[in-house]
Amino acid sequence: MSRHSRQDYIRTAQSQMNRKADKAALPDTAMTLGEHLEELRARIVLALIGLFIGLVICLIFGKYIIDFISQPYVRILGQQGQRLLVIGPAEGFVSYMRISLVAGLLLSSPWVFYHLWMFVAAGLYPHERRYVYITIPFSVALFVSGALFFMFIVAPLCLGFLVKFNEVVLEASSTFTFQKYVSFVTTLMLVFGLAFQTPVAIYCLNCTGIITIDALKRSRKFTLMGVVILAAVLTPPDFISQITLAIPLYLLFELGVLFCWLAEKRDKSRRRK
Repeated sequence: MSRHSRQDYIRTAQSQMNRKADKAALPDTAMTLGEHLEELRARIVLALIGLFIGLVICLIFGKYIIDFISQPYVRILGQQGQRLLVIGPAEGFVSYMRISLVAGLLLSSPWVFYHLWMFVAAGLYPHERRYVYITIPFSVALFVSGALFFMFIVAPLCLGFLVKFNEVVLEASSTFTFQKYVSFVTTLMLVFGLAFQTPVAIYCLNCTGIITIDALKRSRKFTLMGVVILAAVLTPPDFISQITLAIPLYLLFELGVLFCWLAEKRDKSRRRK
């Protein structure tokens, strides 16, 4: 038997042993449908408890949070003496609660994402669960980074463009209600936070064998087209917000491919040893 044939035989035998080990471990880790539903219920309850605590904290400090998210508006229209308007009896209260809820989600995101990924891990093989443990901190960091990226980069650009469009093209002054502004900001903060999960999703799909690096590379053209369409659907109908979401989304796709390539390279080096 040649050297290469012997190495291939060893690798095949090791792969078969790993699969047998997984199957041996499966009876101890496999869950029935009822157990999966119970696990889901428990994780949802724990995540909601963390979210509730984050909501309470943000309700207490809501005034400071409002000052923070109002900065793009203040820089563009506040200097002209225009203030956000409240035109309904309950509009201010509802918007205050909405801001506190989104801020509470950001604050409690490490806890929420931990339980989300622990539910996913419950249905995986033991050797696959280590990838979940790796992705949890990255998932939280990317979610918060996406929300802050919108607030500091996208929101001022998008708001400035819309106000300028109203003035130049429509010859109309811009006066926003508090509810509309809060809805605009909080919705896109969540959109950008979730969109920034792209590298984590790609990494997990690759690690579980659902998609390969070659398939990811071949799909670049279609991914770019899909990113543009997705950005157009998720953002308001202005090209500034669409571009500022589409470009990071595609870069995050490439970052996910890079993570997969590095993981595969590391696994190959370990097998050689």
